Amino acid sequence: MGQIKASVDDATLFDMRAARSHEDLWPMLARIYGKHPAYEAFCEALNAAMRAAWDERPGELKRLDMARDLEPDWFQRPDRVGYAFYIDRFAGDLAGIPDKLGYLSDLGVTYVHFMPCLKPRPGDNDGGYSVMDYGAINPDYGTMAEFEAATAACRARGISVCVDLVINHTAKEHEWAKKARAGDPHYRDYYLTFPDETMPRQYEQSLLEVFPDTAPGNFTYYPDMGRFVWTTFNEHQWDLNWANPDVFLEMAQVMLALANRGVEILRLDAVAFIWKRLGTRCQSEPECHMLLQALRAVCRIVAPSVIHLEEAIVGPEEMLGYLGRGEHDGRLGNLAYHNSLMVQIWSALASRDTRLMTHTLGTHFPRALNNATYATYLRCHDDIGWAVTDEDAAAVGVSGPGHRGFLADFYEGQFPGSFARGALFGVNKLTGDKRNSGSCASLAGVEAALESGNQAHLALAIDRILMGHALIASYGGIPLIYMGDEIALLNDWHYRDDPAHSADSRWLHRPMMDWGRVAEARAAPDTVPGRVFHGLRRILQRRAAVDAFHARHPTDILDTGNPALFAFARRAPVGAVVCVFNFTETWQTVSSDWVREHGGGLYDLLSEAWVARHDDPVALPPYARVWLCQAPGGDL
Repeated sequence: MGQIKASVDDATLFDMRAARSHEDLWPMLARIYGKHPAYEAFCEALNAAMRAAWDERPGELKRLDMARDLEPDWFQRPDRVGYAFYIDRFAGDLAGIPDKLGYLSDLGVTYVHFMPCLKPRPGDNDGGYSVMDYGAINPDYGTMAEFEAATAACRARGISVCVDLVINHTAKEHEWAKKARAGDPHYRDYYLTFPDETMPRQYEQSLLEVFPDTAPGNFTYYPDMGRFVWTTFNEHQWDLNWANPDVFLEMAQVMLALANRGVEILRLDAVAFIWKRLGTRCQSEPECHMLLQALRAVCRIVAPSVIHLEEAIVGPEEMLGYLGRGEHDGRLGNLAYHNSLMVQIWSALASRDTRLMTHTLGTHFPRALNNATYATYLRCHDDIGWAVTDEDAAAVGVSGPGHRGFLADFYEGQFPGSFARGALFGVNKLTGDKRNSGSCASLAGVEAALESGNQAHLALAIDRILMGHALIASYGGIPLIYMGDEIALLNDWHYRDDPAHSADSRWLHRPMMDWGRVAEARAAPDTVPGRVFHGLRRILQRRAAVDAFHARHPTDILDTGNPALFAFARRAPVGAVVCVFNFTETWQTVSSDWVREHGGGLYDLLSEAWVARHDDPVALPPYARVWLCQAPGGDL
């Protein structure tokens, strides 16, 4: 028989994808905007914008779309590893990125997050999150042409590029805001403005303050406008009015333009705040999820190789909504930060007690997610807010305010016996809650150990770092490494000498990349940076070989009965992997019967060695990490 040939032209392929995502897109928009007088015109404009973006999409990216359609689990696979950096601090500028990709590939990275790189307002710009032009690159980093060259170089190495898309607000210098400020009624409706303080006062009764020290309140009065503007985060960041369909249309076009320039992961910033409703916190309202489902559907039609990471640093149950629950299951974001996991790791390290961690992660999170997974991490560019609820604390006999205060003091380095070195980021005067800044290595004890010259304490600090990374690598999701953590970069206390940064302690853990330290780490495995680099690279290599760490496989939180230990099982069809972590500086044991009872065995996939014989207990040295299965091999 002769070969059967089939081909689908571009227009037909677009129509097929539009039909596939029809129910995810248009019913959501009808519920939100259906009564708006311009609804029909909006629908026509959105459809035209999607077709135009599809026509402009480069052929190479259309081929990537097809590959991702055929392998929709690509982002859930165990070879996925993320790495985040500020472009100037990592490579100088965009043109310098291609030369650094060999280093990232050697580490095992398959996903890079270019920290905010779209053109921000001059001066104070919230670390780049106050965007004045979504169509231009920060001139300090380069041009859009250089950005496209960098994404192409990453793609050639199998590395997906993530960028931030701030969707809750724009800089007050954005062209839309300038027109609104000048009195243009069309653009004034892009924002939430009020002629007097009547409505702002009513909203304030139920709103929280995000930055009470530096940006109290949620509204700013502008005398030249004679109006109050909604400014949740900072005076220079004007909240967008997502009840206006023109805002959705504008943001959809921005999103697709970035996708057509090679972006594969869109980190949608501050998504919890985009819908406002009087009498509520104006966070995580139902319309947030409808809008995010619709934006995801727009991408699936035009650029299905692109996934969404939704930045919602909220409580555990609230966060899950951004990965799709109920009617949105499998239709919303593909990734969300597992902030609770990060908080619980540092909490258990400080207290040497995993009971709160076991309770919180075992109670609030499902065993598996549909078409979505977590971004797991130890540190990021931001501060750590101690998101421990009073209810969860009480469940294990702990005071919520007391424990949160303990953690803030511990990681500032003020609690007696603390191994950490960090700084406070902010204090909520109403609740007394505090937040902390600090690099992973300094919070884990490397800085203090080097100061004291205590080699035993230094070894423990390094093991804390590696244990934490082994945990996020096996838990389920995409582990993210923040730039410099892989070489144990310490706090950059010189931030206090920079007038542009001195008021924001988060710059403590945003140092310049030390390429001399990188060379030392790669060449000298016995040095501090070398021990961390080679240890972490080994963890990532082993992770990639274990199919049980695919995000589709359930994660079951286990109780060992020993508060020093945290454990979970990854349930793959061909067998389980039981992962156990010692959160103390003392030796611990777990019985081999307990490991077998939960589906594991006595072979450690991480060290590729047997850890016990027959019925002997598994001995766990300080900060041990083991991935236990029944037989050798990485094909579980």
